[in-house]
Amino acid sequence: MNASDLKKLADWLIDGARSLANPADVMAETCERLVRAGLPLWRVGVFVRTLHPDIYGRNFIWKPGAEVELGTVDFEILNAPEFQASPLAVVFGQGVEVRGRLFDPHANEFPFFAEMRTEGVTDYLALPLPFIDGTVNASSWTTKQPDGFTDEQLGALRAIIPPLARYIEITSLRRTAAILLDTYVGNRAGERIMGGQIRRGHTETMHAAIWLSDLRGFTALSDRLPAETVVDILNQYFDCQVASIRAHGGEVLKYMGDGLLAVFPIDEYVGDAEQVCSGVLSAAHESRASVADMEFPIGETVERFRFGVALHVGRILYGNIGGGNRLDFTCIGPAVNLAARLEKIASRLHRTIVASEGFAGICSGGWSDLGEFPIAGFSKDQRVYGLIDETSAA
Repeated sequence: MNASDLKKLADWLIDGARSLANPADVMAETCERLVRAGLPLWRVGVFVRTLHPDIYGRNFIWKPGAEVELGTVDFEILNAPEFQASPLAVVFGQGVEVRGRLFDPHANEFPFFAEMRTEGVTDYLALPLPFIDGTVNASSWTTKQPDGFTDEQLGALRAIIPPLARYIEITSLRRTAAILLDTYVGNRAGERIMGGQIRRGHTETMHAAIWLSDLRGFTALSDRLPAETVVDILNQYFDCQVASIRAHGGEVLKYMGDGLLAVFPIDEYVGDAEQVCSGVLSAAHESRASVADMEFPIGETVERFRFGVALHVGRILYGNIGGGNRLDFTCIGPAVNLAARLEKIASRLHRTIVASEGFAGICSGGWSDLGEFPIAGFSKDQRVYGLIDETSAA
């Protein structure tokens, strides 16, 4: 064992492994340095829990001469029999190390060991990766050395865990912050906040297509159904829109009860307004079909749903607005107000998709002129357009 190389590796991790930006590259470098220092490693795994609505954790798997394999697991892993019967479940649950000397015929405690034996592994060591807040993540280390790890090699692995855990904790915290911002305020807003746009009044002007939608009959629905059922319906209803919005370049900024506000940025220098608005209209068509197909069984009946969406294009003020130390990253402006008023007109006309004159003028074709309507708060009547394939009696 080369103590000097191990010390340099520990110092490098403590310093933040700043010569490499990618966590997978850091893991590869760490394992390769350990091998050069005299550790006969075969397969190394790092398993880190995340704070994500769909993903329970991420895993990084290293083997000599191969790229680091990256993977994710969802929350179903917690109930999976193979996980519950694994050494990692012990590490995560109890925060203790687990070792299996696989050349020992009595080392049959975990079914996973049989799989490792078929690869020629002789020794397996799972070590906890403790974070400062008490959270425990896990690592696994294997070798094909005939007699397994020596005591000196085990000591080296245990000694590298504290600096490795600190590096993983720091990168995990940054990733968690980015995930939470993406989840709760959207990707573009999250990037701006992470980039330092956190002061009240820090805003910028954006030219964008605006999407404002609403579920029809939501008030009556909320009145006659349990709150838990309403939440399930809303989640399924929003699923009918969000995938299409994101697929066509939009970002959901806000959920307001059953309302959804999304923006599709337009690059004025590129001049992609027509392309963006065409994508918005495609997303609206897809969402209309998804909501129409949506069914929710309640007792002996099956609920069906309708919604409305207003499409507009204009300038919005995008940034931090709020009071005290409670801010919201949102958008405001007459264009947003007009979209909200248009959505009410869509409801009044029993239309699913309506558009302003500005939006219909950019994304031409397929529209019928529904006439001019007085809009509260606006000095002039606004011309409203509906899709030809819909009728006001729908």
